[in-house]
Amino acid sequence: MKTESNLPAEKFVFDSLGENGGLLVASLVLFLITLLGLSFMMPTTGMSMEFEPLKHPSPRQSERDRMVKAQLLSRGISDLAVIRAMREVPRHEFVPAEDAAEAYDDHPLPIGYRQTISQPYIVAYMTEALRLNDQERVLEIGTGSGYQAAVLAKVGVRVFTIEIVEELAERAHQTFDRLGIPRITSRTGDGYQGWPEEAPFDAIILTAAPEHIPQPLLDQLAPGGRIILPLGKTLQKLIILTNTPAGIQRKELLPVAFVPMTGEAQTRSSSP
Repeated sequence: MKTESNLPAEKFVFDSLGENGGLLVASLVLFLITLLGLSFMMPTTGMSMEFEPLKHPSPRQSERDRMVKAQLLSRGISDLAVIRAMREVPRHEFVPAEDAAEAYDDHPLPIGYRQTISQPYIVAYMTEALRLNDQERVLEIGTGSGYQAAVLAKVGVRVFTIEIVEELAERAHQTFDRLGIPRITSRTGDGYQGWPEEAPFDAIILTAAPEHIPQPLLDQLAPGGRIILPLGKTLQKLIILTNTPAGIQRKELLPVAFVPMTGEAQTRSSSP
């Protein structure tokens, strides 16, 4: 596997276990990065910031605050709504009990069925990149643990989320109900075709990587809307597409490694 040693270290992020030994691949590349001296840069800017106490702090609040300071503020996350959401959403409630102790660490965690809960920084980065306001409607493809959807809802948007793995969809739905997180509508299904009954959407976020951009999702994007997704195979590019009067504009953001998007996306990519 080729690694690019000139990449900013804080932007070279592995966000999934992947299939067929993806965990081994990610571990190997992270080891190579360490050998090259490209460990994550942790600037001190903002590290001494003191947060105002939340009105309704929940268990492990101090761990979340440390996570936000050390992993998000230090890497440039600045949107106040995103920062507040990351402080408020109890990430440990979205991971399996055996991994709960690591819930606020700086890496993804397995959630079963070859899926992961994304690294906190990636969740915050993708949310901030969409430039959301609380009047907007967001479609998420790949509910997974439900953590990303919960963060989006805490930012204030209306969330529609689709998960192809029935067991994960049900678990996430139960977590939303148990935590009393509003503004989320979830369903089980293949996200390739989007959710046409609820379209158009102001923003769409994919938490699994297709090898091509699904046209139905572009068709369901409102004027001025944005889609953020990882695109490619083993090592992908995180990109954002914006629906402008002049057409779809594309911008590459950073290298990532997500699990592949399954279902119709995978079938279409493998067909001759």
